[in-house]
Amino acid sequence: MEKKTILVVEDEKAIADILVFNLQREGYDTIVAYDGTEGLRHALEDAPDLILLDVMLPGMDGFEVCKRVREKFHNTPIIMLTAREEETDKVMGLELGADDYITKPFSMRELMARVKTNMRRTVSGEEREKAPLPSGGGLRISKDNGMVYKNGRPLELSAREFDILCFLSAAPGRVFSREELMEQVWGYEYYGDLRAVDVAIRRLREKVEDQPASPRHIMTKRGMGYYFADGE
Repeated sequence: MEKKTILVVEDEKAIADILVFNLQREGYDTIVAYDGTEGLRHALEDAPDLILLDVMLPGMDGFEVCKRVREKFHNTPIIMLTAREEETDKVMGLELGADDYITKPFSMRELMARVKTNMRRTVSGEEREKAPLPSGGGLRISKDNGMVYKNGRPLELSAREFDILCFLSAAPGRVFSREELMEQVWGYEYYGDLRAVDVAIRRLREKVEDQPASPRHIMTKRGMGYYFADGE
């Protein structure tokens, strides 16, 4: 099996060295950048399989790097590393397309668990181009090639968004709480912080629904959670 490459964007060299040591011990190849501009260049030119991205960086902060990476790569998992405790900072990273975040200081065991969880699905550009276009309208999910089509056209979903859609659509009409989605889709607990689910659902609706404010597929059951409806 080909080794996966992880880009570490961290301006504190001591932290970067520890991350690289542990990632390589787990069998990953690594690329390191110590500022946002260099990190963005490596992300766009080297196309890593996952990015560990610090928020506070010289030159260009992690939020801007995340935003620009998402303009080109929709499927590369991004885990943001932040020393900030403010909820708004965490939500901002998720809104810009990050798949996950972890707050410093963190245990290396927890970080590695996050890395493995977020490295579950990768669809290359060639696979996307070769993916067959289904006939007919509406929403079509192809688990074989990891693609979703809306009215015959492919949608650019992140790995997390694809996983949520597959999970909900596998049991149409069944309501899942945010806690259940976090456990089943993310694969770990968020220490009581479930805003990541709401942000991911909102981003998914923006791509899947004709009118995100009046969804036909990704539905909300007030006070209970989310469920999938065929909508056709």
